[in-house]
Amino acid sequence: MAQHHSAATIRPDAAAQTKEGKIRAAHLLVKHRDSRRPSSWREAEITRTKDEAISIMLEYEARIRSGQSSLGDLAITESDDSSARKRGDLGFFGRGDMQKEFEDAAFALKPGEVSHVVETASGVHLIER
Repeated sequence: MAQHHSAATIRPDAAAQTKEGKIRAAHLLVKHRDSRRPSSWREAEITRTKDEAISIMLEYEARIRSGQSSLGDLAITESDDSSARKRGDLGFFGRGDMQKEFEDAAFALKPGEVSHVVETASGVHLIER
């Protein structure tokens, strides 16, 4: 996955996409039993609590911030989202395309930045722009 998802070097039309108010981001999702859909490609039935999901995500965040791993590397094996096979890459999206909490956090990031834990109805996320 590219270092900076919103960079024009990713795709020739990336500059035009960002001018239209779209950004590119990747994420790592850990679901919990109260998530909108408490199942994933990794687990048929997710039983962990929200607090357990946050604890797991805080460990992932520490690994990313220390340089021990990248969000993309962790997403491949640890994300509960189907985007895991694409290193968490969600492609380009604009305002109104994602859940509000996710969107607000993603749009607040500068290219190359990684968010802190973001909670949505889907679960808990780390987002990299």
